[in-house]
Amino acid sequence: MSENLVIIPTYNEKENMDAVLRRVFSLDVEFDVLVVDDSSPDGTAGIVRQLQNEFPRLFLEVRKEKDGLGKAYTHGFKWALARDYQYIFEMDADLSHNPQDLPRLLEALKQDADVSIGSRYSHGVNVVNWPMSRVLLSFIASKYARFITGIPVHDATAGFVGYKRIVLETLDLNQIKFKGYGFQIEMKYKAWRKKFNLREVSIIFVNRIAGESKISPNILGEAVFGILMLRIRSIFGKL
Repeated sequence: MSENLVIIPTYNEKENMDAVLRRVFSLDVEFDVLVVDDSSPDGTAGIVRQLQNEFPRLFLEVRKEKDGLGKAYTHGFKWALARDYQYIFEMDADLSHNPQDLPRLLEALKQDADVSIGSRYSHGVNVVNWPMSRVLLSFIASKYARFITGIPVHDATAGFVGYKRIVLETLDLNQIKFKGYGFQIEMKYKAWRKKFNLREVSIIFVNRIAGESKISPNILGEAVFGILMLRIRSIFGKL
């Protein structure tokens, strides 16, 4: 067992699973992978099971229903903490996050970071093949989160993130409520409020080629209003 774990949440990602997993396991640095699948009707979990015969460091957890990105990740975090993983990473299944950047996020954690963030916006706007509307939405959401909360991060909505074990042990994972953009902001904000060191690592984000985006109006609304609630709760000492 490696001390590094990559958690990949999935829902209908059969087109991408083989490629993303092979790229992770081909890295020079060893990473175990946990796929958390929300009972994808397209057979994503079956593809992972087949690949487990080839990759002994590949693990699978299947949840009963689609219940949001945040719930999938907290499920994976608890799974990791029940084992001896020291560095735990979030990564999308659709290859928008380049597995080649995982060692860079790990290196930041082994230096002075407690949370390493694969950032699209720390050095300009590093996004490829996204519609301008999506770029603006994501960029503005991150700026809005920084303005409201004061969190010193350019890409607060980033979903390519590494955590030292102690961060996840310190946060109350049962109190993580948000699911999409809101979840990503909530995790970073609560870690920062606990005085953990957040460091951004510049990456290039590439829009998915296969499969469909899971972004919905409800997720966007959660981000807008959830950030305000996070800030209000922190003012009254309820985080």
